[in-house]
Amino acid sequence: MRIARFANGGEVAYGIVEDQGNGASGGRGAVIAELLGHPFGADPGSLRFTGSRYPLADVRLLAPVLPSKVIAVDGNYPGSSGREPPEPTLFLKPSTSVAGPGDPIACPVKLTERVEHEGELAVIIGRLCREVPPHRAAEVIFGYACANDVTARDLQERDGQWTRAKGFDTFCPLGPWIETDLDPADLELITSVNGEVRQRARTSQLLSGVPALIAYVSQVMTLLPGDVLLTGSPAGAGPLTDGDEVSVTVERIGTLTNRVVNRD
Repeated sequence: MRIARFANGGEVAYGIVEDQGNGASGGRGAVIAELLGHPFGADPGSLRFTGSRYPLADVRLLAPVLPSKVIAVDGNYPGSSGREPPEPTLFLKPSTSVAGPGDPIACPVKLTERVEHEGELAVIIGRLCREVPPHRAAEVIFGYACANDVTARDLQERDGQWTRAKGFDTFCPLGPWIETDLDPADLELITSVNGEVRQRARTSQLLSGVPALIAYVSQVMTLLPGDVLLTGSPAGAGPLTDGDEVSVTVERIGTLTNRVVNRD
């Protein structure tokens, strides 16, 4: 099930992306069936519809969640950071860094000279939880999305800690929706810039898989419904410049695309 957050005119709602005819989900012929309220904390069988359906092409997809926090992991693919830490290295991105599909990535060119993409699989938390054992991680997961952990690499290197480099507005695109019916163990992840592949990996290469990450993070902090866990980016992160179109594709989820613009 693909659950999207969307704007139709001045109204914002959640809906389920459905196919009509033989179109691929999210492609030509797709519609979005509006949900009553929001889906977090609800059993999938209890979701209720308003009865309204809209062509997907006629609505604006938004970031699928407004998280209280975004928790990210460094160096979780072999060769991605020049080191393989003995345990996950965590950092936070502010909720204000979240952007939706199609939103611009605004580069603060007065403050940074090198902004880079980092395509990732995002895990969306579905219920309040803490100290979750790995074998119960699936119980707290709402679904999965594509993500881009945009980073001002020169500021990351200069500051020594990453709040500024990772925290600018629009530096965490998410989308295009949440896929709830998915096994994250072995999915292909591709990041491309202007159609050129920059990153390609499979989630089976993660040094710490999704269950282990949830267990590790939930020992540190309580996770709330809608919180986002970024699982790490493979080798190949590279620079972005004004006008670039960057796309993150995760197998069985879809493609998240954003264009880069200069902010200043």
